[in-house]
Amino acid sequence: MAPKTLFGAALAVAALVPPALAEIEIHDAYARASTMISESGAAFMVIHNHGGPDDRLMSATAEISERVELHTHLEDQNGVMRMVEVEDGFELPTDGEILMERGGHHVMFLGLTQPMEQGDIFPLTLVFQEAGEVTIDVVVDLERMPAGHGGHDHGSHDHGSHDHGSGG
Repeated sequence: MAPKTLFGAALAVAALVPPALAEIEIHDAYARASTMISESGAAFMVIHNHGGPDDRLMSATAEISERVELHTHLEDQNGVMRMVEVEDGFELPTDGEILMERGGHHVMFLGLTQPMEQGDIFPLTLVFQEAGEVTIDVVVDLERMPAGHGGHDHGSHDHGSHDHGSGG
């Protein structure tokens, strides 16, 4: 293909992708299950919005489970922390982030369709109100400790930008 034609084709493809999609960046995505026979599991990550419009993580999908929900932990009137579904999702302001960590916000997998084994990688699609669908690869790390307990620091890993249709 001639350079002029190649350049024109690249511009045409770039015009099809809204600018907001390239602004969502996901770092350090990993998942855990309680045991090898667990029927549920969870994924954790840091989601950044680098200059895109205010957005909201609305939902998620994955073939690894029958249902995928957005969850958080809230303290009840007796001081007991309880995990609850967040049906309206999580805000993601311009130049802000969503910290998805154990004991806080996370993606919950209910009715696992396969075991979550150490080192496995599976696709997870995050659905944003403005940016649309962003698909990432999530690694199963059953040995990971929560931040502050000798585990990995979410800010220490950069797994690159993910945009609409990236496939991971």
